[in-house]
Amino acid sequence: MLSESLTKTKLTDPLILDLLRNIREHRSMLENLKSIKVDPNLTNIISNEIGREFYIENEFHKANGFRKLHIEVAEFSKSLKILHCVFFPDPKFDIPIFGMDLVKINDIVSAAIVDLSPVSQNQGSKYDKFLSEVDKSSFTSLREIPNWGEIFSKNVFFASLKSNSEKNDFCRVVDQYLDILIKLNKEAKPDYEKEIIQERINYQRNYCLQQMKNEKTSMVLLKYFDAKWVDNYIKSVLFDF
Repeated sequence: MLSESLTKTKLTDPLILDLLRNIREHRSMLENLKSIKVDPNLTNIISNEIGREFYIENEFHKANGFRKLHIEVAEFSKSLKILHCVFFPDPKFDIPIFGMDLVKINDIVSAAIVDLSPVSQNQGSKYDKFLSEVDKSSFTSLREIPNWGEIFSKNVFFASLKSNSEKNDFCRVVDQYLDILIKLNKEAKPDYEKEIIQERINYQRNYCLQQMKNEKTSMVLLKYFDAKWVDNYIKSVLFDF
């Protein structure tokens, strides 16, 4: 059963509802899908204090080919809404990191990003062609990748969404990126060569370290939590390695 706060998100924000449904449907296609048990204090984080209302809900799973499938839904002060998703592959498998973020302030989508980020030097060449064929021509406000964004593939998509048609198109792009991810997962076989596995571990570690350089994440959380809590949340929930 969905919790009250997540149900509220789905009722008040159809875009987040559509993206959540899409991500969960693709997640359900993975073999041996299981929930990961975590500290319940990090699964549902809610405050009803007037003027400082917020909730954060996290879903944690694992599956064949993936060490961690994380979805986060958050709302702060009834205005800032965030959908964050990262699927971290098991380093034994030649699968990229799926990452997607949506940031919505009132009715404006200021940031929408999705990527299949490589976890080895030559991995991107295996799926670049598929990503490049995804039609992204309809978007009018593409955004510049930040300096720490070297972790992304050359086909990372990052934009502000200016219309309902662009919101629908972003859902389509996410759907197609997920289709490619599922295809890669089904084709992947485990590797046991230590050097290959270590390279993928190093790439995941670098992915997390670079993501931690995004100061916007901590800036939002520091308005509601103390610095120690924020540091632990970022390192243990969002970008653990």
